Amino acid sequence: MTSASTSAACRKQYVDIGTGEKLAYLDKGDGDVILLLHGNMSSSLHLLPLFNRLPGGFRVIAPDLRGFGDSTYNNRFDSIGELARDVKALADALGVVSAHVVGWSAGGGVALALAAEYPGLVRGVFSVEGASHRGYPLYKKNADNTSSAEPYGSKDALALDPVAVAPCLAATATQNAAFYDYICDLTLFPHNKPLPAERYTGEILKQRSLVDIDWALANFNMSSAPNAYRAGDGTVGRIKCPCVFTSGDTDYVVPPQMVAENVAAIAGARLIEYQRCGHSPFVDCPDRLTADLLNFVGRKK
Repeated sequence: MTSASTSAACRKQYVDIGTGEKLAYLDKGDGDVILLLHGNMSSSLHLLPLFNRLPGGFRVIAPDLRGFGDSTYNNRFDSIGELARDVKALADALGVVSAHVVGWSAGGGVALALAAEYPGLVRGVFSVEGASHRGYPLYKKNADNTSSAEPYGSKDALALDPVAVAPCLAATATQNAAFYDYICDLTLFPHNKPLPAERYTGEILKQRSLVDIDWALANFNMSSAPNAYRAGDGTVGRIKCPCVFTSGDTDYVVPPQMVAENVAAIAGARLIEYQRCGHSPFVDCPDRLTADLLNFVGRKK
């Protein structure tokens, strides 16, 4: 069942996915489906520069993942696979049987998990600065706040990380927009600042699932080798659909070597490199990103 509401930023709809959660989503057009999955500390609205550039002839759907944006967060999650299953439930609820899946950052990990678990649904993966299939481990901090080589043993311990987690939780609890403006300038937007900036920061402040997603990314491992947190399950080998991975030369969140791991792990995968581009090609080079995606799905811009 879907319903609609209007916000100052963009019109969203809502669908009950039958798991105790309702996901908010943007939806436009008709035709072949392009599914856009956002990353950590963001929502579907961060993808608007791409969403709005995609032409007619496609149905473009961009959900807020569980605990992000305007979606519910009735149940905590521990794995990227759980978010992939949410997306599959969303697709089922909306009558989507086949889709090109675009995943940004952590959403890239969700896209890979979705492709491995539901190959009939995923026609191809276009990963935008996407998380490594070997995960994104967070390590305990030394006395000077540098990283040790020791993983956290629980979510509760990870929540106390003095660099990457605890300050963000405090900023969200106090709705400290200035903190996230500063963090975004350092990480997401080193070249170009999106406008209106408050739209992006406002969406970050809605997130309730930071500890869950950080834990899920640390434990994410589709390879056949262990990472710091867990043994690999080898499921990256199940991905047979076409895959493209973008890599910005100044991405400080998912650096080029992480993207290279994905390209090397999937047969036939292709790398697209962007110059003077940070973690968000949606802001730094949206026209190039749109053209590359349209080429990937077989439509010249």
